[in-house]
Amino acid sequence: MKIYTKTGDAGETGLFGGPRVRKSDARVEAYGEVDELNACLGTVRAQVEDPEIDAQLARIQDELFCVGAELATPHGEKARSAIPAVEPRWAERLEGAIDAWEAELPPLRQFVLPGGTRTAAQLHLARCVCRRAERRVVALAAEAEVSPVALAYLNRLSDFLFVAARVANHRARKPETAWDPRRER
Repeated sequence: MKIYTKTGDAGETGLFGGPRVRKSDARVEAYGEVDELNACLGTVRAQVEDPEIDAQLARIQDELFCVGAELATPHGEKARSAIPAVEPRWAERLEGAIDAWEAELPPLRQFVLPGGTRTAAQLHLARCVCRRAERRVVALAAEAEVSPVALAYLNRLSDFLFVAARVANHRARKPETAWDPRRER
């Protein structure tokens, strides 16, 4: 099978089991952002040295493929039976990891600037991409049926990525830089 089909040369793409739509369609925007998030996590995994964080991210990458498939397949299409469901327990697992990691961290008393170690900085970037993906899914949900479980998962994932960045810095003994609104600029 060739990687190129030329069927998208006029600015359209086919949804999984569904119709052809413009590449600027809200559904394509939503699953495209999830795909970008997954690529960001691949970048983090290429440099992360913490095996626990890496294992969590590996699982999340797999789950994001399910989220993308959910978004790429219109509700009511026969092809929906071929895609794995986004499960509520995934968000619950993220919550468990967040709670465990927060117990390891010093309490957060003010905003922190994104950065620190390379891993933490990449996790902060992934968090921002996750928030953008979430906004695109919210926009899609305003015009089409979207799994509320997928939306909750993305919301929880951005929180997870923030805490993972803090953990990466903490475990590397890299202090976080607090945002100081009174700092001279």
